[in-house]
Amino acid sequence: MSKIVFVEDDQDVGELIAAYLGRHDIDVIVESRGDRAEQVIVDADPDLVMLDIMLPGKDGMTLCRDLRSRWTGPIVLLTSLDSDMNHILALEMGANDYILKTTPPAVLLARLRLHLRQAGSSTSSNEDIAPALSGHKALRFGTLFIDPVNRQVALSDENIALSTADFDLLWELATHAGQTLNRDALLKTLRGVSYDGLDRSIDVAISRLRKKLHDSATEPYRIKTIRNRGYLFAPHAWESHSE
Repeated sequence: MSKIVFVEDDQDVGELIAAYLGRHDIDVIVESRGDRAEQVIVDADPDLVMLDIMLPGKDGMTLCRDLRSRWTGPIVLLTSLDSDMNHILALEMGANDYILKTTPPAVLLARLRLHLRQAGSSTSSNEDIAPALSGHKALRFGTLFIDPVNRQVALSDENIALSTADFDLLWELATHAGQTLNRDALLKTLRGVSYDGLDRSIDVAISRLRKKLHDSATEPYRIKTIRNRGYLFAPHAWESHSE
């Protein structure tokens, strides 16, 4: 049975969704306050976290951002706020999905199951990828150094802390430097699943990598977006830390 922490201050909504998901083999822990949720999540170690945005103590966007720095599992925003700006902000904060509360329960269940499957595939794939990387030599692009044996990244002598999934994504991009990789190729390699047209986890991970590797958020030049094609790791864009 999968386990979810659902942070929702409306008791009726929390109980209804918990009951529905419980009938489909998903155990739900409901927490009503945003300022208590992070510790609950760390203690419970769930398979997925689902957050409302409007919460007492700490809002869901801030909670998502703070949680992402210490927890790598899927995060879903479930909200009544139908706003493109909120949707974009949620993805930038590290969320994997943004779902409206008006979504039919069966569709919500299907999307949660998708994230749970992908998280499970990612764990299995990472276990397979780690030993495979040990046979490769370190890569250097200007001031960027990537060590696959110790799984360390440095930029201008600054150590860059990356999650396992983000390191694997960077390694996949860097070993195909100068080539455009689409979402489908990245998901198949890293998670063993195909792109379904909805999954934004690669986009979110790319955004995190750009931020940590001091790339531009508005006009990225180190990990480039190639419109309608995918992402390209630029091998000659790492000559200085502050370009």
